[in-house]
Amino acid sequence: MRVDEIAPDVFRLSLYVPEMNIQFNQFLVKDDEPLLFHTGMRQIFPQVREAVARVIDPASLRWIGFSHFEADECGALNDWLAMAPQATPVCGFVGANVSVNDFASRAARAMNDDEVLTTGRYRFRFLATPHVPHCWEASLLFEETAGTLFSSDLFFHWGDADPKTTSNVVDRFKQGLIADQQGPFANAYPYTPQTGPTLRRLAALKPKTIALMHGSSFEGDGERELNDLATVMREVLGTI
Repeated sequence: MRVDEIAPDVFRLSLYVPEMNIQFNQFLVKDDEPLLFHTGMRQIFPQVREAVARVIDPASLRWIGFSHFEADECGALNDWLAMAPQATPVCGFVGANVSVNDFASRAARAMNDDEVLTTGRYRFRFLATPHVPHCWEASLLFEETAGTLFSSDLFFHWGDADPKTTSNVVDRFKQGLIADQQGPFANAYPYTPQTGPTLRRLAALKPKTIALMHGSSFEGDGERELNDLATVMREVLGTI
């Protein structure tokens, strides 16, 4: 598993699975109260734990965040809660009450839209984003100090991508989105009346780094990338 610092104190932990031609990326924020965004699936917990150990003591983890209730987002949540006695899941009210508090061995901190979690030097704004990228309970985190958006499945692209890029990631997402419309991964992204406004709200944050769960993280004009993503999703999905 590869470990790269993609923004100040933000470490991308990446496992490429060649059989699926996909990367699974977790993000560790090193701070007074360390935060892990995405746990990975249960099957890869040993690899993720070892990657975390290259940066911090895994037992010191304090917060575990994720966008929505899905195996690669939070499948290893209970393994992490057993490993780190002070760790607490972080998710929205819907996620906590519909799934997480029944599944997890410790109750989640259920956050409201626009609520801020401070981990020491860094401030994470909780953003409720229903069905963006997907699932009713979907949410994202925006680290306000350095301007990093943890974007979950937004901008998904296939392959063993570089840790970080300054090149356009929207085109790569669009290529995969069009190709997948007829395959087993069709319909992964719903398009609702809230999709465009939600993406424009994210764009208005003007992120400097966008931390992708699958593919290269983006560094540069995040506002432009998110507005372009809104256009692509409308063009490809809004007429289906």
